[in-house]
Amino acid sequence: MLRSVGQKSVTGSGEDPRVTGLRTAVSRLRRELAAHPAEVPDRCIADQELAALTAMTLDGAPETPRLRRSLLVIAGAIGSVSALSGAMSQVRDAVDLFGEPTRG
Repeated sequence: MLRSVGQKSVTGSGEDPRVTGLRTAVSRLRRELAAHPAEVPDRCIADQELAALTAMTLDGAPETPRLRRSLLVIAGAIGSVSALSGAMSQVRDAVDLFGEPTRG
């Protein structure tokens, strides 16, 4: 089922399903990055930013500008590692569910 950006559904636990989806996507990317055997020059930067994203999901709905910044940092750190593209796309899609950042 598709939902508009402003429409929120609540899971049985009372948690925003966008947050649950983001947490799941981040967890998958963290696992795949940890298991990736090839050299990823900025792996530690990606790991740190993924940990920050995980922390953001623990406090409810994260701030959209911060999510987008993290997404850019992770994408830059991982680069074009094709083996991680599926998990990276899942994180991007999860961030997109939070909508565009509001402009002040």
